[in-house]
Amino acid sequence: MSSSDNRSNRLAYMPGFGNDFETESLPGALPPGRNSPQRCNYGLYAEQLSGSPFTAPRGTNERSWLYRIRPSVRHSGRFSEIELPNWKTAPHIVKHGLALGQLRWSPVAMPEIATTFIDGINTMTTAGDALGQSGIAAHVYAFNKDMEDDYFFNADGELMLVPEVGSLLVFTEMGIMEIEPAEICVIPRGMIFKVTLGDGVTAARGYICENYGAKLTLPDRGPIGANCLANPRDFKTPVAAYEDKEHPCRLTVKWCGSFHRTEISQSPLDVVAWHGNYAPYKYDLRTYSPVGSVLFDHPDPSIFTVLTAPSGEEGTANVDFVIFPPRWLVGEDTFRPPWYHRNIMSEFMGLIYGQYDAKEEGFVPGGMSLHNLMLPHGPDFSGFEKASQGELKPVKLDNTMAFMFETRFPQQLTQFAANLEGLQDDYMDCWLGLERKFDGTPGLK
Repeated sequence: MSSSDNRSNRLAYMPGFGNDFETESLPGALPPGRNSPQRCNYGLYAEQLSGSPFTAPRGTNERSWLYRIRPSVRHSGRFSEIELPNWKTAPHIVKHGLALGQLRWSPVAMPEIATTFIDGINTMTTAGDALGQSGIAAHVYAFNKDMEDDYFFNADGELMLVPEVGSLLVFTEMGIMEIEPAEICVIPRGMIFKVTLGDGVTAARGYICENYGAKLTLPDRGPIGANCLANPRDFKTPVAAYEDKEHPCRLTVKWCGSFHRTEISQSPLDVVAWHGNYAPYKYDLRTYSPVGSVLFDHPDPSIFTVLTAPSGEEGTANVDFVIFPPRWLVGEDTFRPPWYHRNIMSEFMGLIYGQYDAKEEGFVPGGMSLHNLMLPHGPDFSGFEKASQGELKPVKLDNTMAFMFETRFPQQLTQFAANLEGLQDDYMDCWLGLERKFDGTPGLK
């Protein structure tokens, strides 16, 4: 639909995960029975966008056909390399001077000067190798200015946006998504988009997972069966919407860790119709159906996986996106918060709202923590004491939403993260109260 159409029609969605969709903004814009007719209706151009090799197996083969006002070759020109100094790409290893250890940060500050979404992205960690299409980067964003005539695509990986403050409008080539805190959206590799602030929002902040590896998909449920966790019907893909805008614009591209910009004469968001399975989508984390222990013991956090990007090794993810949503705790004779552990995976955590049950203080909405592979972590002293002494009646953890980007690769800290004012130098002190309680007297509990 053109940019003059009303907002309610432009924010319609199609349900399902990984479906083969078709949608058109103008009647008859989709050619029936073929992908590339000799002449498309409305004078449109047919173009394929491939998210997988042509010969990938049917189950992983991804492509969409776009019917647009101009082909993408006209949304490109002579590029000039630019700098976005705080957006880093793996491999990125710097001598930041910060000692190895468990780390936690307070929320980043909102910008004081006009800052767009792309300019407001700051990398906290990188892992793996983008050129080898493996690993991730964890970013934070904070911005207060719309991308009106600025557009972007990332050739290095897909982007998952996790808002914490403020709603966003994400206008992609294939439609518009509105997301708010407790929702996420995923923008496929190579797809052009822009981000603006939601109605009445003056500034926004949140997190980004940049996935260099295999695309995010739903995890297998195994013995859980056909239902619960993230159900496919709750994923929403936008209907076709387009901008018919004929004035100077800019397109920025991230490619192999560098940034390039070209001036164009029109909006590149000019797709009037499309069909296929390579598409953006959004998901409301509040629709997640958690599964947990109903008798004793705390299950592994993998039981809360929303999306996973597999690696070449079975059961070892390039990245898992895990959430800790509202849920009932009912375990008998059980230490109910997450247990103390060391892990071969590396965990970058954030808090969208509420309180995380393993930390009584210091971990606040907008904050972050990093527990790299094999570094021990778990409940703070206050959380341990509360969970050890509390009455074991059914308790509902409510009004809380934490998440984790968990990857098989060690996460390397950036200079930005090491120097961030909100770095909590006293984080490790949260475990100081965990003193020796051992008494070797036989039969003593």
